[in-house]
Amino acid sequence: MKQTLINLTSGEPKKIIPSVIWATLESILRMMPAVIAFYGIMEIFNTYTEQRAIDLALFGKLAIASIVWFLIQLAVSMVAYDKEYTAAYTVSADGRRNLANHLRKLSLGYFDSRDPGDLTTMMLGDYALLENAVSHMLPQAFGSLLLLAVAFVSLGAIDWRMTLCIYGMLPLVLLAIWGSNVLMEKLGAKHIAAKVDSASRLQEYLHGIKEIKAYSLGGQQFGRLERAFNNLRKESIRIEGFLGPVVLMGISVLRMGLPVMIFAGAYFLGQNSLSVSVFLAFVVVAGRIYDPFTTLLINYTEMRYAMISGRRIMEIRNQPVVSGTEKLPADYTIRMENVSFAYNDETVLSAIDLTIAPKSMTALVGPSGSGKSTIVKLLARFYEVNEGRITIGGKNLQTIDPENLYDHLSMVFQDVYLFKDTILNNIRVGNQAASFEEVVAAAKQAHCHEFIMALPNGYDTMVGEGGSSLSGGEKQRISIARAFLKKSEIILLDEATAALDLENEAGVQKAIRNLVADKTVIVIAHRLKTVINADQIVVLEDGKIAGVGTHQSLYTDCSLYKKLVDMQNEAANWKFSRCDEEISAVS
Repeated sequence: MKQTLINLTSGEPKKIIPSVIWATLESILRMMPAVIAFYGIMEIFNTYTEQRAIDLALFGKLAIASIVWFLIQLAVSMVAYDKEYTAAYTVSADGRRNLANHLRKLSLGYFDSRDPGDLTTMMLGDYALLENAVSHMLPQAFGSLLLLAVAFVSLGAIDWRMTLCIYGMLPLVLLAIWGSNVLMEKLGAKHIAAKVDSASRLQEYLHGIKEIKAYSLGGQQFGRLERAFNNLRKESIRIEGFLGPVVLMGISVLRMGLPVMIFAGAYFLGQNSLSVSVFLAFVVVAGRIYDPFTTLLINYTEMRYAMISGRRIMEIRNQPVVSGTEKLPADYTIRMENVSFAYNDETVLSAIDLTIAPKSMTALVGPSGSGKSTIVKLLARFYEVNEGRITIGGKNLQTIDPENLYDHLSMVFQDVYLFKDTILNNIRVGNQAASFEEVVAAAKQAHCHEFIMALPNGYDTMVGEGGSSLSGGEKQRISIARAFLKKSEIILLDEATAALDLENEAGVQKAIRNLVADKTVIVIAHRLKTVINADQIVVLEDGKIAGVGTHQSLYTDCSLYKKLVDMQNEAANWKFSRCDEEISAVS
C-alpha cells in the first residue's frame, strides 16, 4: 500500500493527506440524506403500526437537519475540491520540477540508453495521469473505502443478515479486481510503451523534416511513424476492449446484491423476523451504498494504469546522480591515469595517461572516432570513467561536487544549443547574475555585438528553438560570449571556429585567444593550423595515444600526425578543376 501511494504521488505521499481527509469527510456527508430518509421512513411506519398521529415536529427537525446538512456539505465540498486540486497540481508541478532537476544531475550515459521520446512522454503524459489520479481517484477511493466500512458497521448493528446480503457479492467483485490487475499489468505497460514509441517517432519525424522533404520520405513512405501510430491504436483498443468488460462485469455482479437483499428481506418479512420499516430503510440505503462501490471499481482500474506511470517516474528518480562533496582545488593540473571508457560494450578509450599543466593549451587531434570528444566529455564529467581515474589538483574528479566543478568550467562546442529566449538571456546562461553592461562587454569580446545590434530588437530579440533563427556562426559566437561572461579557469573547446565563414574566423580566433589567456585549455582540433602553437598536442588513434608533443616534434616523430598535417595541406590547395576550366573559358 505504501509503495502504491509513493508511485501515485511520485514519491510525495504526505502532500495528499489533507485532500484525502477532506474527500473522506465529503463522502461520509453524502450518506446523510439516506440517514435522514431512514428516520423519516421509520417514523411513517411507526405511525401506522402504533395507530398514532404523525410526529410533525420530528419531520420539522429532519427538514432543518437537511438544510444544515446541505450547507455543511457545500462548505466541505468546496474545501475538499480546493484541497484535492491543489494537492494534485502541487504534486505534479513539484514532481516535474524535481524530475527535471534530477535529470540534470544524471550521467549522459543514462540518456544514451533511453529513447528520446520516453522522457517527453513521462514529463507530459505520465504526470498528467498522476494529476488525474491524485485529484480525482485517490481521494475518492479512500473516501469510498471508509464510507463502505462505516456503512457496514452501522447497518450490521441494525440487521446483520440484510447487511451481509448487500455485501454478499463482494468476493466475486474482488475476483474481478484481481483479473483487472493481471490484465492492466500486461496491457498497461504495452500501451505506455506504444505511446512512448509514437512520441519518439513523431519527434524523429519533426527533427528530420528537412531530410524527409529532400528525399521524398513523407506520407506513406515514412513507414516507421505510421507503424508507431497504428500500434498505438491497436494497444488502445486492446486495453479498452479487455478491461472495460471486466470492470462492467464487476459492477453488474456487485449490484446483484440489491435483488438478493430484496428477496432475502421478503423471506425475513414472511418469517416475521424483520420489520417492514427496517426492510424499506435498507432498500433506500442500499441504493446509495452501491454508488461509492461503483466509483471505487472504476477508479481502481484507472489508478492501476496511473501506477505504471508512477513506477516509470520513480525508476528514474531512483537512478544514482553524479555526486561529490569536495571543492575544486586552486591547482588546476589535470591528470588522466590509465583511463579506459566504453559506450555500452564498445571500447572508445584504452589506458589513457595524460597530464595537462595549468594555464596551458592542450590540443586533441586525430581521425574521426579516435576518442577526442570522449576525453572532453570525461573531463566535463558528462560520463564516468570505467577504469582508472581523472584528477584535478590531485583530487579525484569523482569526489568533486559537480556544481562546484561547473562553476570553474566553460565549454564551447560545435553543436551550440540556444534556448527559446532573448539573446540577452542566452548569453546570461554563462552568468545569470551579470549586468547588461557585462553582457555587452562579453559580446564585444566574442565579436557578436555588431550582428546583435543589427537585429530588430537588439539584445531583446527572441531566438527560435535551438537557435533556429540564427546562423551557425552567430550561434557559435554567442556560445563564446557565454564563456567570456563565465570567466572560468578551465576551458573546453571543440573547434569553435568550425562553423564560421572566412570573414568572421580571424576575429573569433582573436577572441578565443583572449578567452583562453591564463586559462587551462583543452581544445579538440579538426583544422590543425589553429593549434600549431599549442603547448602540447595529443594525437589519438583508435582510443589510444599515438603521440604527445609540440607541432614540430610530432611532425618529425609521429607518422600519424605528419599524415594528418600533409592531408590538410593538400586539401587546402584542392580545387574544382571543372569549375576552373569553365571560369577560364568565360574569361
